[in-house]
Amino acid sequence: MKRESDFEIRRQHLKDLSDEQLYERFWDLTEQIIKPLVDLAYTHTSPAIERSVLLRMGFSSLDAQPIVDYGVKWNLLDKGMGNVVLTYAKIKNINYLNAGEELAKGVGWDLVIDKMKGGDK
Repeated sequence: MKRESDFEIRRQHLKDLSDEQLYERFWDLTEQIIKPLVDLAYTHTSPAIERSVLLRMGFSSLDAQPIVDYGVKWNLLDKGMGNVVLTYAKIKNINYLNAGEELAKGVGWDLVIDKMKGGDK
């Protein structure tokens, strides 16, 4: 059974658009498609996702695991562990890798907690 083409019917609403208008429509529709995924990413995370982020930032799994564990302990997982590390690095004015190493050892969490939960975000 051969399917009859309905391309001409389906393209009626697009046929008079310029290349620029088609380009804009494409990106508008793309944004509509991915917006729920982006929103979900901002509101949902897990220890595995946060470990993955830290690994991609250059931390070893031996450093990433305790950072995530402390993040869970202090209820900061939803802030993003990469964000926590970068925040601590800014507070201490040190390289983020050094900041992560300190956090992995349990050092500095009081400063991060104060900054992240104290409304001074």
